[in-house]
Amino acid sequence: MSNTTTAIQKYIPYGRQEITEADLKAVAEALQSDYLTQGPRIQEFEEALAAKMGAKYAVVFNSATSALHGGCFALGLGEGDEVITTPNTFVATSNAALYVGATPVFADIEPDTGNIDAAKIEALITPKTKLIIPVHYAGHSVDLEAIRELADKYDLSVMEDACHAPGATYKDSKIGDCTYSDMVSLSFHPVKHIAAGEGGAILTNRADLYEKLLVFRTHGITKKNMQHENVGDWYFEMQVLGFNYRLTDMQAALGLSQLKRLEESVEKRRKIADYYFEAFAGNPYFDLPPERAYTQNSYHLFPIRLKNPLQKQKREIFAALRDNGIGVQTHYIPVYTHPYYQDLGYPMGLCPLCEDFYQREISIPMYPSLTEQDLAFVVERIFKTFRSFN
Repeated sequence: MSNTTTAIQKYIPYGRQEITEADLKAVAEALQSDYLTQGPRIQEFEEALAAKMGAKYAVVFNSATSALHGGCFALGLGEGDEVITTPNTFVATSNAALYVGATPVFADIEPDTGNIDAAKIEALITPKTKLIIPVHYAGHSVDLEAIRELADKYDLSVMEDACHAPGATYKDSKIGDCTYSDMVSLSFHPVKHIAAGEGGAILTNRADLYEKLLVFRTHGITKKNMQHENVGDWYFEMQVLGFNYRLTDMQAALGLSQLKRLEESVEKRRKIADYYFEAFAGNPYFDLPPERAYTQNSYHLFPIRLKNPLQKQKREIFAALRDNGIGVQTHYIPVYTHPYYQDLGYPMGLCPLCEDFYQREISIPMYPSLTEQDLAFVVERIFKTFRSFN
């Protein structure tokens, strides 16, 4: 029998959660408490989240998708309404409009940041338009002031999809403080800044939206403003068609623990970005993500963009990077190119800059626990891979 073993090649994913002893202790305490689902940690998490982000209210959900759905419901969107958003996002952003019967309308993007181009929104506004959902792609803020000015001009609502951007800033405001929007959505997916396994939230400064969100996430049930006679302490009413979109106390415990490290997480991500900017400066293979003067990027992702003519070999480059131990990913397939949206009648070529961005974009590893050795490995393997295609 041979004593030799096959070495397992080092493999670094594009993103991963960071779980500390403090996180484990928080979850263990929740498991040992009297509550696993709707316990006191839910409200504690919501209050801490609102305080951290600078908003008046926070409502947590079992996913960011649920939160986006809740936001569209709270704003009263329905059949015949239109929602302008970006195609460079996960499908949940625009699906939320579909869930309430509204129609997504896609505006093209800035070719370098990957964000919705505020200058392309106004031409898409019609009497049916009710909402704009900008996405802070990769952690880089959109031009919120320009979007808010359009919203005010046409009496529209704004709901920021900030699932990539906790800890980011826009001018003198925090992403999440709702200075420029009616609501802001967050995600607690494992690769995000605040990992709770799954989960999401809506932040808002409007009490009316806050109350609607609370009812929506709990089957449409409330014990406030009864429409029938309150016949006892047990009595409640289902007043709207809501959903079971509740987060558990266990997840809230983990989210609370993670929230305490948000600033530390962003600082680590920005240091990793600085490492990449120095290592890849002036390379002939791909462009690096910009950072506009109006924002501080919180770097959920580090998206590189293939230069001409390498974008024509993206499939081969992508596979080679993974073969070389770099767990890259693409963010995103333009939403309207998916079969379901094609069946709804959205044409290919609708947003040519987004389609071109998709052909070029590759997300390389970006998460706080990357070590100097990890980063050196990433840089070495990326250069090794690209030299083979030169």
